[in-house]
Amino acid sequence: MQTDSAATPEIGAGARWSIMIVSLLATASSFLFINGVAFLIPSLRASRGIRLDEAGLLASMPSWGMVVTLLMWGYVLDRVGERVVMATGSALTAAAAYAAASAHSLVLISMYLFLGGMAAASCNTAGGRLVSAWFPPHQRGLAMGIRQTAQPLGIAVGAMVIPELAERGPQNGLKFTALACAVGAIASAVGIVDPPRKPRASASHQELASPYRRSLTLWRIHAVAGLMMMPQTVTVTFMLVWLIRNLHWSVAGAGALVTLSQLLGALGRIAVGRLSDRLGSRMRPVRYIAAAAVLALLLLAWADYMDSRWQAPVMVAISVIAVLDNGLEANAITEFAGPYWSGRALGIQNTTQRMMAAASPPLFGALISAAKYPPAWTLCALFPLAAIPLVPTRLLPPGLETKARRQSVRRLRWWRAVRSHALPDAARRPGPPGRRQRPRQDGRAATPPT
Repeated sequence: MQTDSAATPEIGAGARWSIMIVSLLATASSFLFINGVAFLIPSLRASRGIRLDEAGLLASMPSWGMVVTLLMWGYVLDRVGERVVMATGSALTAAAAYAAASAHSLVLISMYLFLGGMAAASCNTAGGRLVSAWFPPHQRGLAMGIRQTAQPLGIAVGAMVIPELAERGPQNGLKFTALACAVGAIASAVGIVDPPRKPRASASHQELASPYRRSLTLWRIHAVAGLMMMPQTVTVTFMLVWLIRNLHWSVAGAGALVTLSQLLGALGRIAVGRLSDRLGSRMRPVRYIAAAAVLALLLLAWADYMDSRWQAPVMVAISVIAVLDNGLEANAITEFAGPYWSGRALGIQNTTQRMMAAASPPLFGALISAAKYPPAWTLCALFPLAAIPLVPTRLLPPGLETKARRQSVRRLRWWRAVRSHALPDAARRPGPPGRRQRPRQDGRAATPPT
């Protein structure tokens, strides 16, 4: 079941892009809160003396909170729309972040971080569907790629600002995230317009039917997204402390490198979104990204084990590669699930991702404490490796089927040209399917010899 490409609402281009920018701002503020706790780890270890696995568990509390409510926010989104969901969720996140900053007990801080994650799940679900609904198919990949820069931009701002603020106490970093989420709530209430949709009462049975019943496509996308979330979370959580402890970088220098890697990741998301529009496929680039992540993580494990001077550049490379796929998967889900199921489908998708994101910091923190970093990087590489065969590369975006078929024809012609150039006089060998031509005599096919 796929959305109709003709169903994209007609508004001015300026209005569409302004809505996308507001969605970007609100979602970036939520990710600043969700991932910002990781940048408090050096300050928490210095001021409270907690172990790395304990700090990793604290950093995972917003993600655990998101797991609880992502499906609920998706259900609410399908019924009340994006504006209410994003404004309310951002306001509640701001309140929880400020409460965590005001608390002194680690138990209370953990509880408020958990509650903030429950609220922050709203933007993660609603922002992607909002952008996908307002843009036509040939611009959707680019627009979603720009919107998906919210995560690396939020992390980049956190890496640049929170460690410096946290040197005067972890509560200062949390207050900064509260301020950012409050700004996101106001921007959502003022600047977001819900896209028009046909009332559920007038929708056909086919439009309301579950897209999960007759196909495994959505489940495969969810599995791929969850597996690809592991290298993203591991690098975001431990890159800063790895640079400081292992490579002996300063807090400012390490924060600057994390910021640079996230900005490069943001540009990469835009590029792969545009590439998906040109290829006519959202999922084929995901397979390439997964393969690149495997190679980069194995190379990082080797460089770390050998104490190579290339450790930091390789870490930047995997940090960039690890964030490239999210927008492609979100776009594929909204296009395949349709307007009446996309909220819940994105909720399931984000729940899968946040469960992986919540589990990885304490697990990998314990592994790093016991066996150092190289085994952790090697283990992390197994997750994108498992994702490669699960990617549904034959899924075509509605409205881009013709472009996808043209790309397939071009690839087939290129392959035939390569084979004919490589084997000009050799006997025919197994290769891409092609119709065998009989020799012709006087305009008629010659009878083969017997």
